[in-house]
Amino acid sequence: MATNYWDYIRVEELLRLQGGLEEDDSKNTNHEVLFIVVHQVFELWFKLALRELTALRDQFKQDVVAETSLGGAAASMERLTRIFNAAASHFQVLESLNTRDYLDFRDKLFPASGFQSAQMREMEILLGLRDDERIGLGAGAQYMEALKDPSGQSASPAHDRVQARLSDTPSLLSAVGTWLHRTPIRGSQPEQDGDAATVDGFLEDYMVSLQAATDETIGMVIASNAMEPASVKARYAKEVQQARDFFFVEDLQLRRIRAAVLFIESYRELPLLSWPRKLLAKLIEFEQAMIIFRQRHARMVERVIGRRIGTGGSSGVDYLDQTALAYRVFKDLWTVRTFQLPADALPALDDTSPYEFGTSYGR
Repeated sequence: MATNYWDYIRVEELLRLQGGLEEDDSKNTNHEVLFIVVHQVFELWFKLALRELTALRDQFKQDVVAETSLGGAAASMERLTRIFNAAASHFQVLESLNTRDYLDFRDKLFPASGFQSAQMREMEILLGLRDDERIGLGAGAQYMEALKDPSGQSASPAHDRVQARLSDTPSLLSAVGTWLHRTPIRGSQPEQDGDAATVDGFLEDYMVSLQAATDETIGMVIASNAMEPASVKARYAKEVQQARDFFFVEDLQLRRIRAAVLFIESYRELPLLSWPRKLLAKLIEFEQAMIIFRQRHARMVERVIGRRIGTGGSSGVDYLDQTALAYRVFKDLWTVRTFQLPADALPALDDTSPYEFGTSYGR
């Protein structure tokens, strides 16, 4: 049987889904249908993002991640970034609603809230956001309670979906961390004798180079007469100490992961480090796109309805602004950038052979 467009895309079924509570969009204003359509588009984008994130997590949780697969992983991260960039652009359509347009149907939404988007909660969990990192709604409710039916007494499809995701481990953050932990640092791998000493040796040498580069910067700042010398030295000393505290964390597994990120970023020109470094850059690019999506959401809400309490009882714009600041998962990838050095200031790498083409170290 020949395939046609409308059957393949399920056009007629799709076009019957914009009725909202009326179940018939002819009974709604154009403003309300616009609101429904844009949020349905968001959920479709989220569905695609969840598929991509799940596939990435499954790839990195393997015991061995083939070097040849990293290009595909980076391409997947780029697609995720484009998905969120596209989704964020839809807020300008919602901003075509003025305050009164929205208020004409807003009361229908109580106590519904965008916070009840199960797929957004799923993405946060899959990425690696912990429960103790979540921002409260502002009315004492926990996020899983908000996913129950309006009576709060029974589960809902949204609640069941998120509950299932909570048991779907590991997170992408954890899987990528395990992969990074296996990175050869100065040719040494975690299972080799003396690996911890090699990792610490690299970090110590890096700290020496960082201190030398910092001393040079201090000299330039003082020479410019921009600040009082003692104040300049104190500020830069604090930054160097922050670097030491960050890299020499007591958790040895985390110490090695952070050292691996620093090593990859520092020696990214080496053939077998180029794709890992590209992947780390794409992870940050994607997280940045998610942050911008949240910020764009907050500004759209403030523009349309100001800072009134959300329909679901949240603090509205304040809640959205807080999540944009706090909901970062790949924090270490961002932090390492604070302490990176230019190529000519890096500690010398005596043996680059473990990172040349044709070498496999089974990561």
